[in-house]
Amino acid sequence: MADPREPADELAGTEQPFVAHLMELRDRILYALAGVGVCMVLLAIWPGPSGLIDWIAVPIRAHMPPDVKLIAVGVFTPFFVPLKVLMMAGLLMALPWVIYQIWAFVAPGLYSHEKRFALPLIIIGSVLAYLGIAFVQFFVLDKMFAFIQGFTPASVNATPDIASYVEAILSLYLAFGLAFQVPVVVMLLVRFQMITVEQLKAFRGYFIVVAFIIAAIVTPPDVISQLALAIPMTLLYELGILGARWFARGAAPADGDATDQDGRSP
Repeated sequence: MADPREPADELAGTEQPFVAHLMELRDRILYALAGVGVCMVLLAIWPGPSGLIDWIAVPIRAHMPPDVKLIAVGVFTPFFVPLKVLMMAGLLMALPWVIYQIWAFVAPGLYSHEKRFALPLIIIGSVLAYLGIAFVQFFVLDKMFAFIQGFTPASVNATPDIASYVEAILSLYLAFGLAFQVPVVVMLLVRFQMITVEQLKAFRGYFIVVAFIIAAIVTPPDVISQLALAIPMTLLYELGILGARWFARGAAPADGDATDQDGRSP
């Protein structure tokens, strides 16, 4: 017989069959893909694939002679590269919608106190991803290409291939978008009591070393892009520690609820 002092489990009786979970997952994936498709159509109308290519090529064109353009070596490159950029831009534009579908899928299995901290983390993670990509586009690429072009001999005419250029910057977008999630990871580790704020402070010096190692691995072999990734990661680590304090305080009521569920009076 259940102890009357124990609060009722809000998720009791809400379990669904495995097939129902698969159908829900299928629907959420289809909704997410539909959102990406709509964004791709809108971007295809304006500014169009060519406009997107022109926009992402601004950083490198600024360090090339005015009469020199990027080249397309492959036979199908002029078609597939703009399509690839259009797909990536559509995914980035629909990112909040995609994350919402992920949230809608997992939310029914979360307690109320878990939902309270999960939704802010989703919003923070989306904003940080956009900030990381913007940081690459408006700062890192310009400084990186200025550094690289400074080593180009006068007898060499640098005419990069558009396919290799797009592949390089998309990898940088991904690297910085993920690296800017450091505060979210730190706050989750503290929230789930896998580590404490004091331990994070003690690990600060080691994280700086780890940040520079990661930057050396995922960025091109130039000091500008490596510093541009390692330094923000270190600053975001400090931001994560500050945010973890707030999430740790917000977790106190939930921990109190857990104590009540053990049958002990608060």
